[in-house]
Amino acid sequence: MLICDELVKKYYSCTAVNHVNMKLENGKVYALLGPNGSGKTTLMKMIAGLIQPTSGTIRLNNEPLGKESKAHIAYMPTESYFYPYMTIKDIVAFYKDFYKDFSEPAFYELLDRMGLQFRDKVKNMSTGMLAKLKIAVALARNAEIIMLDEPLNGIDILAREVIINAITANAGGSRTIVVSSHLVDELEHIVNGALYMKNGELVLAGDADKLRAVNQKSLVELYREVYGWGGASNV
Repeated sequence: MLICDELVKKYYSCTAVNHVNMKLENGKVYALLGPNGSGKTTLMKMIAGLIQPTSGTIRLNNEPLGKESKAHIAYMPTESYFYPYMTIKDIVAFYKDFYKDFSEPAFYELLDRMGLQFRDKVKNMSTGMLAKLKIAVALARNAEIIMLDEPLNGIDILAREVIINAITANAGGSRTIVVSSHLVDELEHIVNGALYMKNGELVLAGDADKLRAVNQKSLVELYREVYGWGGASNV
């Protein structure tokens, strides 16, 4: 289980994440929801250990986040981080060198699911192909926490379906998957939990079924309520 306690991140006078308290349970898929600028990426980067909190703590399996625990957390950023000259073969070699938990068999299975070819070059890939490649390398790690930052952005509906199916097929067990997005309708039926962020704060969170039952609304309808006109006062 991953626990964030009173997590804060400030950049000078701007508070990007404001006193977030959150628990992520093993084996579940979470939707981290909110429009651009709501604090989703900053929160994920703190959990990944890429930036340090201003205050508050992060614990993984009851241990403070540190060098050892960070090795069990995978983070896929929104931007492409592959060099244009790389082939998929080069990327496999890179990940094998840097990540002990990278599984070649799992990656090749994902590669086939994504419809990508071993000798494809990054510079020749479309936005959708790059999105699928990023997902494949992230899910091929045997990490306890896998965080995918806006994996559905800027791609067509068919590529989205492939990515959603890959996430679903690789969920469960002891692995926890967090998918950040503002496209809540795409995630409605595959997530176990939902986390709504607004202006750096976690304004609504919980088990997806319980949220629907208590509020008598779908996750999409709750999204409209939280981020629509006057929505904050209803949460």
